Amino acid sequence: MLGVPLYPTGQFLASYDAGRGQRYYLFGSTAMFADLVAYYRNVLKDRGDQVFQQPLTHVFEVGRFREETMAFAPGVTIKDWTSGGSAGYPNPRPDAQPARFPTIIMIVPAPAAAAAR
Repeated sequence: MLGVPLYPTGQFLASYDAGRGQRYYLFGSTAMFADLVAYYRNVLKDRGDQVFQQPLTHVFEVGRFREETMAFAPGVTIKDWTSGGSAGYPNPRPDAQPARFPTIIMIVPAPAAAAAR
């Protein structure tokens, strides 16, 4: 459904309307940032780009961005939520485990109209 594989232990957290017919999906992971980057490099056959040093953020673009029809380029973003001493991304489910995720995966699929082309 998302057009890219999900890291095997990724836990769905939420999805949001990105505009222009797109949604983005957040998944939490207890895996470390470097492990997730290595996984997506392997499965996507792409090195991706580290776009921020603090907090560590790595982006893999998996589709062509069309400004006239998209809010975001289709892709996978990995973000280290422990950078700078943070305790991690809070689990939105009360009393769920883990209480915080060290790493977040954001997946932006191509809009349905673009995927059909």
